[in-house]
Amino acid sequence: MEERETVALIGSDKIAGTTVYGADGERVGSIERVMIEKTSGQVSYAVLSFGGVLGIGSDRYPLPWKSLVYDERLGGYVSSVTKGQLDAAPRYSNEADWSWEDSGRTSALNDYYKNLT
Repeated sequence: MEERETVALIGSDKIAGTTVYGADGERVGSIERVMIEKTSGQVSYAVLSFGGVLGIGSDRYPLPWKSLVYDERLGGYVSSVTKGQLDAAPRYSNEADWSWEDSGRTSALNDYYKNLT
């Protein structure tokens, strides 16, 4: 293992690009970044990149971090979300179109995923 990874810990730079699989085992995208709460240090969301070609025209889907489970066999994260559910999920294509400070937006995001479980 590299220095940025232990049995229990992994560097955020190694998470970016990791494949995410849906509940049906189908690849749904890859992690573009993680969003970390400043004060607690807890990871809140993984921003999933999906669609487009070579990152151009792809949409970004914030997923609650707790909805992802790492699967060593797959070498990626598994989510209970399917591609079909992801199509209806909150997303953005441009960073300027999304505000993490908008409590209504993050509340709607959390409600969407809560209703899927």
